Amino acid sequence: MIKVDSLIVNYKGFCAVDNVSFSVEEQEIFGIVGPNGAGKTSTIECIEGLRKPSSGTISVMGYDPWKNRKELHEIIGVQLQDTSYQDRARVFEICELFSSFYSNPIPYDELLNSLGLQDKRKAFVSKLSGGQKQKLAIVLSLISNPKVVFLDELTTGLDPKARHQMWDMILKLRDKGLTIVIVSHFMDEVEAICDRVAIMNKGRILNIGTISSIIEKYDLKQKISFKTDQININSLEKLDYVISVKKERDVVTLFGTGNDYVNRVITYLTENNIIYTELSVKKPNLEDVFLDLAGYTPEGENSRKAVGGLK
Repeated sequence: MIKVDSLIVNYKGFCAVDNVSFSVEEQEIFGIVGPNGAGKTSTIECIEGLRKPSSGTISVMGYDPWKNRKELHEIIGVQLQDTSYQDRARVFEICELFSSFYSNPIPYDELLNSLGLQDKRKAFVSKLSGGQKQKLAIVLSLISNPKVVFLDELTTGLDPKARHQMWDMILKLRDKGLTIVIVSHFMDEVEAICDRVAIMNKGRILNIGTISSIIEKYDLKQKISFKTDQININSLEKLDYVISVKKERDVVTLFGTGNDYVNRVITYLTENNIIYTELSVKKPNLEDVFLDLAGYTPEGENSRKAVGGLK
């Protein structure tokens, strides 16, 4: 559905997107994540036909986004990171305006109802909450009855219940045949709905794959914590796969790697008759990868820095 080859975007001598290439398959939810300034929005704007690339080629369902903008905008939907409306316009008026742009729009009342905005149909846009305005932006991105939709910070301003409802709706749209590209800073969102994800940093793509395959490629630590008064942490530090140990009052926290790391720690506690409570194990997730890219290392957790910690 989407093919990007050797994309470069320059701004007055600054390279925001540096030789980026990737593809998105039909009926796939594809996520793009990375720190601020990674080049995510510039990349998406080129694919949407909103920005002209400095060099490289892009194809969306066979169309060049810059040369075939009119044709492209009949088959894509776009929710921008920031959207402004006329405050004195009513919700249904905005929806009717957007419907008039397309040859085969989805009835907007169906979309308003699915996103819980039906009772705001006649409300002024200025009276909507931040979350309701975000929902309206999603409605407008879907009115065109698109084949591909681009969502930039999908659930900003939504409460937890609304976020999960939005995820369910996106998954249903995918199952109906829609191809979806998401740019997000919410790693739980990406893990919940994306089939594949691209990790960007400093204008480049560092990795592309499923969530699990990307996490496995980063040398990040598993965290084990438990409560006990009966342990000498020096003995724990000598265990295989354990990298660091700290104890604060009765809480012991260990960081380590390896498939056998957790099992070895629990076996040690059992064999030495150490009574413990509140055992928890935290495996690395996509948020840990994101923090590693940003160069943030929690105290006691010696993950690699900034370049992503690739093995």
